[in-house]
Amino acid sequence: RTEEYVRKLEDAGVKALFVTVDAPQLGRREKDMRNKFTQQGSDVQGGEEDDGEVDRSQGATRAISSYIDPGLCWDDVPWLKSLTKMKILLKGVQCSEDAVMAYQAGLAGCVLSNHGGRQLDTCRSGIEVLPEVMDALKAAGCKKEEFSVFVDGGIRRGGDIFKAVALGASGIGVGRPVLYSLASYGEKGIVRMVHMLQDELQMVMRLSGCPTVQSITEAHVITRNLADHIVPLPVDHLTQGTYMPLMPAARM
Repeated sequence: RTEEYVRKLEDAGVKALFVTVDAPQLGRREKDMRNKFTQQGSDVQGGEEDDGEVDRSQGATRAISSYIDPGLCWDDVPWLKSLTKMKILLKGVQCSEDAVMAYQAGLAGCVLSNHGGRQLDTCRSGIEVLPEVMDALKAAGCKKEEFSVFVDGGIRRGGDIFKAVALGASGIGVGRPVLYSLASYGEKGIVRMVHMLQDELQMVMRLSGCPTVQSITEAHVITRNLADHIVPLPVDHLTQGTYMPLMPAARM
């Protein structure tokens, strides 16, 4: 079935194949389990559907897990490369060692991702892993044009794109904003979302003194607190320190 699916993609003109490696089993998504979504799967899984081997009592996530082969490993990479002339990238890399192994295996790149935070609780985001991955690839003799490193997860503003590029990413992936835009406004929502990200990125580049994407460097960001998970928020001192607080009504 994998061979059939890969051939179908290549015949359709797809340029690259992203192989998800961070989901040998889907995580415990409790909202989905409560929803108990039971819509029929795609025709690729028709055999299991007809045989009644798929458990749909705990939602779509658990049902989809029935189709996943948890035995995928590095030994399968030569076989995957033999199936297609498309570029092959690994999606869901979480450490520098795996990124280096992907480069040494002759793959075209990888996506640093924690699957939107829906797989393993408390695992690091892609942007946290990015600096150590770029350092490890450089130490392994990798040139940026030989191996593409992408980041997804938490990209909401043009400034997020700027930071990822500054730390060495070739590009970024956008997930939830696409879904929200499509669900709310259809195709026009997607176009509007892309234009907003473009405008914000252009603004950040101008304010940072970067006339081109190539001029964005690590010197434009500070990474010493990257793993602290502390998000600074502005404080409204006028409201908190100047105005007389409203006292609750009380009987004298």
